[in-house]
Amino acid sequence: MAGVAALAFVWLLLWSDYRADSARTDAEPPFFAEFELTDHQGMVQTEEDFAGRWMLVFFGFTNCPDVCPTTLSEVAAVMDGLGDDAAKVQPIFITIDPERDTPPALAEYVPLFDAGIIGLTGTPEQIAATSETFPIFFERVEEAAAPDGYTMGHTSHLFLFDPEAGFADSWPYGTPAEEILADLEERI
Repeated sequence: MAGVAALAFVWLLLWSDYRADSARTDAEPPFFAEFELTDHQGMVQTEEDFAGRWMLVFFGFTNCPDVCPTTLSEVAAVMDGLGDDAAKVQPIFITIDPERDTPPALAEYVPLFDAGIIGLTGTPEQIAATSETFPIFFERVEEAAAPDGYTMGHTSHLFLFDPEAGFADSWPYGTPAEEILADLEERI
């Protein structure tokens, strides 16, 4: 009987440790935004520059024919819908095509959406390192009819990061701005 009681006691101790570890793991985001890239004004930016603000992050490229401009238009609608709360959110567009998307190219592109979007680029190595910290995919696709003979295949999710740069949510391409706005308003 004493052996059964001791075994039950040890099991309870292990179970409570497991539950505590599980609770800690569930509370932490699965990944954090990490980057050191150059913005469309030539300034080096990291995730720390946006501490205390929510970040809406989208990966794409300026020669994208439809997905990127559509998503950035949705981001602009979300930012407009936030009204005074827009100051709590920073929209960020990270290029996956650093060969063409230089700071001057981004400086022409991101203001077209009039939403305070910051365009980020870097060397191919910096973009590759950044992409390893996010669950994204991209590749160069040779296509004779595309500008410079290629286009880019890529993940088309819009990512949301909390004020500590922890992953909070994501929305697939085609999610209406109203749905994103409602989700974001609940969080901030």
